[in-house]
Amino acid sequence: MTVPGRRWIQHWDPEDETFWKKTGERVARRNLFFSVLSEHIGFSVWTLWSVLVLFMGPEYGLTPADKFLLTSVVTLVGAVVRVPYTFAVAVFGGRNWTIISAGLLLVPTVAAFAVMEPGTSFSTFLLVGLLAGIGGGNFASSMTNINAFFPLRKKGWALGLNAGGGNIGVPVIQLTALAIIGAGGGPRVLLGIYIPLILVAAVLAARFMDNLASVKNDTGAAKDAARDGHTWIMAVLYIGTFGSFIGYSFAFGQVLTTQFGRTPLQAAYLTFIGPLLGSLIRPLGGRLADRYGGARITLWNFVAMAAATAVLVAASMAKSLALFVAVFVALFVLSGLGNGSTFKMIPGIFQNKALARGLRGEEAVAYGRRLSGASMGLIGAVGALGGVAINLAFRQSFLSVGSGTGAFVAFLAYYAVCFAVTWAVYLRRRAVRTPDGPADTAEAKSRLSYAEV
Repeated sequence: MTVPGRRWIQHWDPEDETFWKKTGERVARRNLFFSVLSEHIGFSVWTLWSVLVLFMGPEYGLTPADKFLLTSVVTLVGAVVRVPYTFAVAVFGGRNWTIISAGLLLVPTVAAFAVMEPGTSFSTFLLVGLLAGIGGGNFASSMTNINAFFPLRKKGWALGLNAGGGNIGVPVIQLTALAIIGAGGGPRVLLGIYIPLILVAAVLAARFMDNLASVKNDTGAAKDAARDGHTWIMAVLYIGTFGSFIGYSFAFGQVLTTQFGRTPLQAAYLTFIGPLLGSLIRPLGGRLADRYGGARITLWNFVAMAAATAVLVAASMAKSLALFVAVFVALFVLSGLGNGSTFKMIPGIFQNKALARGLRGEEAVAYGRRLSGASMGLIGAVGALGGVAINLAFRQSFLSVGSGTGAFVAFLAYYAVCFAVTWAVYLRRRAVRTPDGPADTAEAKSRLSYAEV
C-alpha cells in the first residue's frame, strides 16, 4: 500500500468497509492526529498578534485603531494564503506539504522575536504581522488532506475534530500569554516557546504522516470547485461561522481593553474562554450534522447567533461587563457549532451533485471527494475574510461611536442573511417540474435531500 521510503499510499478506498476496518481507519486516524498538531500551531502563529498587542503598552505608541488595523491585515493574509495552500496538497502531497507549511511558521515567529520592542515603527509591525498570516493557510491544506482520508459517513466528525483541534491553537496561545504576563515576562518569552514547537511539528509530520497518490496532481479540482455556485454559497455561510470565530478571537481582548477599560492582564483572564469553548465544541457540531443534517443544524445555529448578538447590543449599550462577556462567550460556542455543521455540509452537497449527474458507486464517491476537498480551501479562504471584516467593523465603530455597538448591529444583520440563504438553498423543498407535473429524477431527489448534507 505504501511505497517504501517515500510514504506514498497508492490505493485508498475508505468507502470500502472491509478496507476501512482492516487498514484504513488506523492510517487515517494517525494522519489526523499529526495534521491537528501542525494546524494547531499554525492557528497559534496566525493569532499571535491578537495577544502581542496586549503586551504593547503606551511606550509602543500605537492607538486602538492602529491595533485593530494590525490584526486586520494579519487576518487578511491568513485568508488569502488559504487559496494556494489548497492547491499545495495536490502539488506536493499531504504529508510533504504539512512538513513544508510547518517549517514556514518559523519565518513570522523569528521575525516577531527580532522586532518586538518599543521604538519599532508601526510600518515594521505591519510588515511582520503580514508574515504571521501564513499560519492561517495551514487550515486549508489540512482540511483538504484529511477530507480525502475519511469515508463520507465519518467526515463530519473527522473534519470537526481536525478543525477543532486546530482552532484550539487560538486559546492556547492566549493562555500562554496570560501566564507570561502574570509572571511579569515579555513578548519574546512567548515567541521563544513556539520556535521549538514548530520544529517538533515538522519532524513528527515527516515521521508519521502519509501522502495519498490519488490526491496528487489534481490541481484542476480547485478550478472546477471555483466554478460551482455551491462553493460560494457555502463561503457566505462560513463567513458567518468561522469568520465570526476568528474575527472575535482577534478582537475580543481589544474590545475589553478599549470599551470596558480592562488592563491587558484582566483582558487576558477572559479572552481565552470563548475561543477554547468554541474550538472544543466544533467536533460536536460535525457529529450533530452527521446525525441530523448539516443544513438543519446550521439554520438553527444562525438563529441562536442572531439572538446572542441582539443581547450583545443591549449589553454594550448598558455597559454591563458581566452580561457582555457571558453572551460573547456564548457567541463563540455557537460559532464553533456552526463551523462543524457547515463543513459537514460540503461533502454531502457534492455527493448529491454526483448523483444528480447520474454517477453511481465509486465514481460518485470520487467525484464528491475531489470537489469537496478542493472547495474546502476556497470556502475556508473566503470565510476567513469575515474575520477581516469584523476587525474593520470594530475599528470603524470605535472611531464613529466610541464603542462596538455599531459593529454588533451589522453582525446581527449578516446572521439574518445567512439564515435566509440556508433555508432558501438547502431546506426549502423544491421539485423539478415537467409539463406533466413533478419529475422523479435524480436532480429532483438530490434537491430534496440537501437537508441531510
